[in-house]
Amino acid sequence: MLATGAALAALTLSACGSNDTSGGGGQTQFVQGTGGVDVVKDRGARQAAPDLSGTTLDGKALDVAEEYKGKVVVLNVWGSWCAPCRAEAKYLVAAANDYKDKGVQFVGLDTRDPDPAPALAFEKEFKVPYPSLHDSSGQLLLRFPKGSLNPQSIPSTVFIDRDGKIAARAVKALSDEELRKTLDPLVAEK
Repeated sequence: MLATGAALAALTLSACGSNDTSGGGGQTQFVQGTGGVDVVKDRGARQAAPDLSGTTLDGKALDVAEEYKGKVVVLNVWGSWCAPCRAEAKYLVAAANDYKDKGVQFVGLDTRDPDPAPALAFEKEFKVPYPSLHDSSGQLLLRFPKGSLNPQSIPSTVFIDRDGKIAARAVKALSDEELRKTLDPLVAEK
């Protein structure tokens, strides 16, 4: 319980934070990128994504690994109250539509919205075409392994390769160019 509280406090402090890179520590195997985007280029050094299963905003069960096995998954951590999340939403929606026939699935992870109604209104406003897990308490965020490219702020975006491993992470609101520049090499991997 204490660890959960500490993790949530850290996430709260970094919520909707600046564009600084968190980088990670000496135990990681990723290349620190510029502007808050980190990539693990060596496929063998990537860590497995945690269990990302739960209930979507519209009340349906979703197990990301099971449902989207063999696809590149773009997991965007957001909240309806977060201004940078609103700024990047149009880019995520456009990319989700553009990449849906290329083996890519976008998934949202709505956090710190105790009531799903504002989050559902957010999705309707931006015409979000993909599901979002409802994680008001931050429990799904705590499943990311220590030393991995875990989401450390809101918004964050985690890119999971076709093998279910964490390939990249952005700890900021992404521009359209940054999103596609990170996603294209993963789509090209066979």
